[in-house]
Amino acid sequence: MNAVIPIQQAGGCTDAPVLMERGQREVFCGLTGIIWLHRKMQDAFFLVVGSRTCAHLIQSAAGVMIFAEPRFATAILDERDLAGLADAQDELDRVVKRLLERRPDIRLLFLVGSCPSEVIKLDLSRAAARLSQEFMPQVRVLNYSGSGIETTFTQGEDACLAALVPVLPISTQRLEPELLIVGALADVVEDQFSRLFTAMGGQRFAFFPSRSSTALPAVGPQTRFLLAQPFLGDTAKALESRGATRVAAPFPLGAEGSAAWMQAAGAAMGVPAEVVEQAIAPARQRAEAALAAHRVSLAGKSIFFFPDSQLEVPLARFLARELGMQLTEVGSPYLHRQHLAEELAWLPAGTQLSEGQDVEKQLDRCRAAAPDMVVCGLGLANPLEAEGFTTKWSIELVFTPIQGFEQAGDLAGLFTRPLTRRTLLAA
Repeated sequence: MNAVIPIQQAGGCTDAPVLMERGQREVFCGLTGIIWLHRKMQDAFFLVVGSRTCAHLIQSAAGVMIFAEPRFATAILDERDLAGLADAQDELDRVVKRLLERRPDIRLLFLVGSCPSEVIKLDLSRAAARLSQEFMPQVRVLNYSGSGIETTFTQGEDACLAALVPVLPISTQRLEPELLIVGALADVVEDQFSRLFTAMGGQRFAFFPSRSSTALPAVGPQTRFLLAQPFLGDTAKALESRGATRVAAPFPLGAEGSAAWMQAAGAAMGVPAEVVEQAIAPARQRAEAALAAHRVSLAGKSIFFFPDSQLEVPLARFLARELGMQLTEVGSPYLHRQHLAEELAWLPAGTQLSEGQDVEKQLDRCRAAAPDMVVCGLGLANPLEAEGFTTKWSIELVFTPIQGFEQAGDLAGLFTRPLTRRTLLAA
């Protein structure tokens, strides 16, 4: 099949040097992951044990509707807790009991650690074990850390899913391989992937996290898992400790990435490559046609990635190979070479890679490069816009469904719109 989009082939960055930086960072904390996780896991509740600042952050990020009752809240640590004048464990027990009385629909409760709870050494794992014993089987209680002291915002999902892995059922399958898609996906994307797997003849597949905590997927030695997100290092390690095997693949961004990811999924389920290609051909053609329109605006434009979400390398590959953009620097909070091996091999040779951040030095490099577009966090976007740069919020690329063939044009549109806006403002 001839691709409508001319793929840019140029060397690769498998062994490319990486600029390592360890300085001041500009990132959101892992609590932000609750915003998409609480939408995905429909009977779960996320109770942040933190300060009023934590509560304001989540409320602001979520944009909670007036008439909606969200499935997250904050157990506020006040001055008495921080000073050690109150028994924080007793206070937490009281809050949880009141919450479960008020919300009997909750089946899975996460106690989410924050910077304040970690500073006072509040043992949430002990609290989770005690509360789970009290409220099981009606409610399971788990804990993970969403603290931003050492992590970036997408690692909240990684920590959450890693906490869930030990309670996944044991797979009883001994012969047929089972495929587990790992990473929180929008329901519409999950449904599209399910239809394609079914069309290619795949039968034994599941998604993690599941939409219901009472229907968790089983895992065992026959399980093959395919990452849908590049920031799930701890989750992958936890699954491997349960005997599962990771399937190597690029990530499903764009027509090319989605096709390679689907081929890896098919191979893991024992489906011949030609059958997979036949099943995905119509969707791939639609994706390539959608991308062709955006390529006119983006080809030849330069782009600079600040480290924020860990999506930077797959996004850079997509923009360079399928849309013809020029990569000036691709920064990522963490560069997991094993999980990104296929992505790095597809990056144009000579691409400047950086890991970690020293924000002042990186700002200097960005100004010197004078890119046509900058992908960065909210804290940097407005100042850079004031300096005349065109920016794209990296957090929008996490909140928006961008995986798969049907979303390829939407993903490209997230990059064409800022340039169009800049042109209109200049006029």
